[in-house]
Amino acid sequence: MNRTTLSLIAGATALAAVTGFAALSAPDAPGTDTAAKAAAQLPVERTSLLCPAPSTSDLAETSYTSFTPVTKGTGSGGKAELREAEEESADAPAEGEDKGDGKGKDGGKSGEDKPAKPVLTPKEPGKPVTGDSSGGDAPALVGTADGRFAPGWTVQETTEVAAGTGRGLQGVNCTAPDTDFWFPGASTDADRTDYVHLTNPDDSAAVVDIELYGKDGALKSAVGEGITVPPHSSEPVLLSTLTGERQTNLTVHVNVRSGRVGAAVQALDDKLGGDWLAASTDPSGSLVLPGIPKDATSVRLIALTPGDADADLKVRLASPSGLITPAGHETVHVKGGMTAAVDLGDVTRGEAGSLVLTPTGRSVPVVAALRVVRGKGDKQETAFIPATRPVGTRATSADNSGKGSTLSLTAPGAAATVKVTASAGSEGGTPVSKTYTIKAGTTQDIEPPAPGGLKGTYALTVETVSGGPVYGARTLTASEDGVPAFTVQTLPDDRGTVAVPEADEDLSVLQR
Repeated sequence: MNRTTLSLIAGATALAAVTGFAALSAPDAPGTDTAAKAAAQLPVERTSLLCPAPSTSDLAETSYTSFTPVTKGTGSGGKAELREAEEESADAPAEGEDKGDGKGKDGGKSGEDKPAKPVLTPKEPGKPVTGDSSGGDAPALVGTADGRFAPGWTVQETTEVAAGTGRGLQGVNCTAPDTDFWFPGASTDADRTDYVHLTNPDDSAAVVDIELYGKDGALKSAVGEGITVPPHSSEPVLLSTLTGERQTNLTVHVNVRSGRVGAAVQALDDKLGGDWLAASTDPSGSLVLPGIPKDATSVRLIALTPGDADADLKVRLASPSGLITPAGHETVHVKGGMTAAVDLGDVTRGEAGSLVLTPTGRSVPVVAALRVVRGKGDKQETAFIPATRPVGTRATSADNSGKGSTLSLTAPGAAATVKVTASAGSEGGTPVSKTYTIKAGTTQDIEPPAPGGLKGTYALTVETVSGGPVYGARTLTASEDGVPAFTVQTLPDDRGTVAVPEADEDLSVLQR
C-alpha cells in the first residue's frame, strides 16, 4: 500500500497551502542546508481579507473593487466572496467583559434592518468587479478567496463623504488578518475623532490589547486591555475612550493575545478631512514612505521605536533628480518608547517625492508614517502614508479610473525596471502593459496606463523586472466643492506565491 506515502504528500501540500494563506516563509539563514536548495514558488491556495465599516456618515458613498491578477500555475477552480460582519459597539469593553453573543450596542439587528450588502462575485482573474453602498450603516466585510482567485487577491474600499468630520475621500486596502499592528499618526486631539477598527474573521473570539504611545511614552489605559472581538464580527474602538489625555500625535499598537484580527485606524478631523491610516510595516532600522503628492502643502513625520533604545535617523527625500536632504531636517531623534513628530512643511516643493529613513549609526527598529495635507485654509484634506514593504515580485492596486490616479514609484538604492499592467475594465476594455526604469535614488510619478476601450474601473499590477527594490504608492484624487480630496494606498508585495522547499528524503522507501 502507498497510504503512508500519500499521507506525507498530503501533509506537505496542506502545509504549503496554510503557509501561503498566512504569509511568505521567512528566508533561511545563510549556510543552512535548506538555504542551499532552490525552493519552488507556488501560488497560494487560500487567502483572507477584511474590510472595515466605511463610515457612520449618512452622506457617505462607498465603492468596493475586488480584483485578482492572473497567476501562472493555478487551476481552473476557486472563488472569492465577501460577506457582512456583525457590527459591534463603538466603545471599548471593560477588561474581562464578555461580549461573546456577537451583538452590537443595539442588541443586534434583524435581517430586515440590515442594509443591502455589496455583492462582489468575480467570474475570472484579471477582471475587476465592483459594488457600492450608501449611508452610514454599511457593515464591515469578511472575505475569503481560494483556488485561482487567491494569489494576489486585492479589495479596495473607497468612500466619499460630502460634509462633516472627515469629509473628503477615504480609501483603504482591505487587509489580511494578523496578530500585531503599529499605527503611528493617530491622535486624541480635540479636532480628531479616531477609531481603531478590529475585525475577527474566525469561528472563535479574539482577545486584543490596544496600547497608546505619546510624546512622553506609554499612556495608562486599563480599558485597552483584553478587548474581546466575537467571531465573524467587527468592533470600532474610539481612541479617546481609552485615555483621558489629549495627544496630537500618537502611535497605536494592536497586540492580539489570542486569535487574529484585521486592524485599521480611521482618522477623522473636524477641519482637515480624514482618511484611513494603514499599519506601518514591521519595525525596521531603515524605512521607505513612498508617494508624497507633489502638491502637498504640509507633511508631518510620526515615528516610534518600540523598544527602550533611542533611534537616530537620517532623513532624505527621493526626488525625481535623486536623494536630497531636507534643509533643517537632516536627522530625527526618536526616544525609546516615545512618539516623535517632525513637521517637514511642503518638503516636496512641487515635485514627486518619497521619504527614506536610514540609521545614522547603530540600527534600531522603528515604525513610521506620514500625515500629508493638500490645499489651504478651509479647503484642506488629509491622507496618510505608512512605511511599507517593497513591491517585490508583484503588487496590486484596485479601483482606478481613466482620470484621478497617480502611480508613484521609488528606487531608494539601485536602479530598477518594472512592468506596469492595466487590467481589463470592470465593464470592458483590453489590458495594456508598459515598462518603466526608475533611476537609483529617485521617485517617479507615473500617469498609469489605461486599458484600451476602458469602461468602468480597472486594476494596476506592478512587477519588478530587474534591479534593486522598488517601493510604490497609488494616489486617488477628486475635487469636491473646491476641496482637493485624495487618498493614498501603498503597494507592498501581494504575497501571491509561497516558497515550498524540496523534500530532503526519498519518500519511496516508505512505500509498502
